[in-house]
Amino acid sequence: MIKSMTGFGRCEIATNEKKILVEIKAVNHRYCDMSVKLPKKLNFLEVAIRNLMKEYVVRGKVDIFITYEDFTKAKECVKYNEDIARDYYNNLEKMAITFKLKNDLSAQTLSKYPEVFTLEEQAIDEEEIWGQLEEAVRKAAQSFLDSRIAEGAHLKQDINGKLDKMHELVERIENRSPSIVEEYRTRLANKAAELLGDTKLDESALATEIIIYADKICVDEETVRLKSHIKNMKATLDLEESVGRKLDFIAQEMNREANTVLSKASDLEISNYAIDLKTGIEKIREQIQNIE
Repeated sequence: MIKSMTGFGRCEIATNEKKILVEIKAVNHRYCDMSVKLPKKLNFLEVAIRNLMKEYVVRGKVDIFITYEDFTKAKECVKYNEDIARDYYNNLEKMAITFKLKNDLSAQTLSKYPEVFTLEEQAIDEEEIWGQLEEAVRKAAQSFLDSRIAEGAHLKQDINGKLDKMHELVERIENRSPSIVEEYRTRLANKAAELLGDTKLDESALATEIIIYADKICVDEETVRLKSHIKNMKATLDLEESVGRKLDFIAQEMNREANTVLSKASDLEISNYAIDLKTGIEKIREQIQNIE
């Protein structure tokens, strides 16, 4: 199944107590480059999120954005720091004695000093948080995967269409090639007759020259390999795995054969076909860069 490397997925789960929002987006990349951005207090879940995402993505630059809001107040508690309060009290007592002042310190007054009372978050239940977050991440990841599959189907259809056109061009080259040799034979015979006049033409020398020319411009091997590569690419597009790198390799081999055909071409028609082939291959390679 062809999957595009570009995609987007989103999931929001909201209750009276919590709100979780997960957004996933990706673009093409040679390898799997994953970035996870989540609240600091949930950093301990980053590894679990990365491992989960490996079920949904193999290649691409993937950005995962997670927000988590807890509307309950039960997560905060008041902490009394007795040692700090004792230090304040002892120092105030010393100050009163030193300066002969009345120490009318009350508990209420002492409680207002910095750090005597602080608000602290209670330890969170990691398993409970992950259970809630995992559901949102999986739903966003599935939405993300679905978008990649849908885009991949369009890419597959487009590439198959381009491959069909390339196959037609290869067949035109094959059909045109025999005519080139025959045309060369006619031109060569006419030129020799023009130069030699009434002198008898050496058919053996003519045949040798034609054989050398035919061998020089022969592209049979290249067209056979091009057809094989086209067939192989079509089969690869049907595989149920990540095929982006394999498709790119096949496209490189196709381009190599097209270059050889163009270099051997001594005919304008075949040259134009070869140029069209290279153009089609380049368009396919551009599409392949977006395939996982």
